[in-house]
Amino acid sequence: MISVADAILALAASIAIAGGLIGTGMAQQGIGAAGMGIIAEKPEKFGQVLFFFVIPETLWIIGFVLGIILLLHVI
Repeated sequence: MISVADAILALAASIAIAGGLIGTGMAQQGIGAAGMGIIAEKPEKFGQVLFFFVIPETLWIIGFVLGIILLLHVI
């Protein structure tokens, strides 16, 4: 049977993962639009734009790891 503590941990894990995903989307929204403008004018800047576009991906990775830690009762 599922206890109340397990339900609360599952809810906390889902909030952590969703927060990371929403934060990543919000960050990439502006970076992607600006990056396409830069690439349109200077195609040689593709590598730098790609690097800046990938940096926010760490937000969802951190949220995912925190969610797994909560679900496995590590904390």
